[in-house]
Amino acid sequence: ACAMHQQNTVYEQVGAQAGLEKISDAFIDEIQYDKQILAFFLDTNIDRFREKFIEHLCVHLDGPCIYTGDDMLSVHKGMNIAEADFNRVVELLINAMTKVGIAHPVQNQVLAKLAQMRSDIIYR
Repeated sequence: ACAMHQQNTVYEQVGAQAGLEKISDAFIDEIQYDKQILAFFLDTNIDRFREKFIEHLCVHLDGPCIYTGDDMLSVHKGMNIAEADFNRVVELLINAMTKVGIAHPVQNQVLAKLAQMRSDIIYR
C-alpha cells in the first residue's frame, strides 16, 4: 500500500528528482529563447535559480525536500510582473513539461499546485 501511495504524489508522477531536473532544464531552455521573459532573468544566477526552482517544485509537489530559497514575494518584489508575463511563464513551463514527456493530467496537477503562488508574484 505504501508504494502505491507514493506513486500518487505529483512528485513521483513527474519522475521524482530526476524528473524535476529535466523539467527545470527544459524550462530554463524555454526562458533563454523567449525575449519577453528572458528580460526578467538578466541579473539572475541561473545555477542558483535552477537549484532553488527544483527545490521549490519538489516541496510544492509533495516531494521529500526543503526549500532553502527566498519566499516568492521577496524574489519577485520590484520586478513589476504583469499578468501577461506570468501567463507566458506558465506557457513556457507547459512547453517544458511537454518536451520531457509529462502527461497532460499530471501537468494540470503541477499547475494547480503552483497556481496558489500567483498572488505573490504578479504586480509586486
